[in-house]
Amino acid sequence: MDQDTTTIIGCDLGDRTSHLCLLGIDGTVLRRTKIASTRRAFHKFFTGLQSALVVLEVGTHSRWSSAVIAELGHQCLVANPRHVRLIYGGTHKSDRLDAEALARLGRLDPTLLRPIEHRGKEAHTELSSLRARDALVRSRTRLIASVRGITKSAGMRLVACDADYFTRKVTLPPALQPALGPMLESIEALSAQIKDYDTQIAQLCAQHPETRLFQQVSGVGPITALAYTLTLERPERFSSSRDAAAFVGLVPKQRQSGRHDPQLGITKAGDRFLRRLLVQCAHCILSARGRDSDLRRFGLRLAAQGGKRAKKRAVVAVARKLAVLLHRLWVSGEVYEPLRLAPEHSHAA
Repeated sequence: MDQDTTTIIGCDLGDRTSHLCLLGIDGTVLRRTKIASTRRAFHKFFTGLQSALVVLEVGTHSRWSSAVIAELGHQCLVANPRHVRLIYGGTHKSDRLDAEALARLGRLDPTLLRPIEHRGKEAHTELSSLRARDALVRSRTRLIASVRGITKSAGMRLVACDADYFTRKVTLPPALQPALGPMLESIEALSAQIKDYDTQIAQLCAQHPETRLFQQVSGVGPITALAYTLTLERPERFSSSRDAAAFVGLVPKQRQSGRHDPQLGITKAGDRFLRRLLVQCAHCILSARGRDSDLRRFGLRLAAQGGKRAKKRAVVAVARKLAVLLHRLWVSGEVYEPLRLAPEHSHAA
């Protein structure tokens, strides 16, 4: 907190209305109020205020609101909700009390909030293309599943094929043509739009040379490479490549107490979209068509240990190592060696 700051403001962002609590440096509540969750209302309220520390939670409106607050000369901290259990786990929860809790945490020790950093405007805009394409792919997948299900319920089965060629390969029964014909037209339209996004993504990759480094790894395509670049933005944000895996929530949770140290699942923190893409890449690496590499061998060893969940643990472990590897390639700019750790490679060296 800056020495010139005399006021701490907790802001509980709502979809239409935001509640604010203003604290003095001694912890006294100076004022409570609420304003509309719009740029105009935020600009009007924070203009003219003395330098303040403003604390708010990450959410739909936190990106633009934190930018407005910072532009007006205030210090703004965007709290990670996973680390503000005092708020979401309280028995008496209200927007008014949440705003005060944020302000008091900011006054006590801002590091307790584990503040996050919103990605830049340009990266956010480019990442929107990836998310829009993903939404179209999901919609097409649901439509194809519906067509197959309806046809199967009529005692027929459509030929298996790739989603991109679904409308060209399948032949609908004449009786179902009136019902399912319009769905095929929608699937065809979605496929054309997805191809347009693929062209746009290829152009964006050309603007980010680091995506070529990432695509050296078999199983990593332009979508994952670009998503990784835009989500992390700057490799120097992380002092260690291992921190990149933690950033996307692929490291195990810890709940140690005395001698009790249970094995838990991953944290699932950070960007869900990128985490899903990395897991998909891990599936590709471990598939029957995956190319031989240190990553693949590592995953297959884990999967071979047996057990009901061995394959799932292997996929997550490979995704975690992949997140670390991509950051390492980004920092070093090295040429990727798939079998760097293999015994025959070490002998040849």
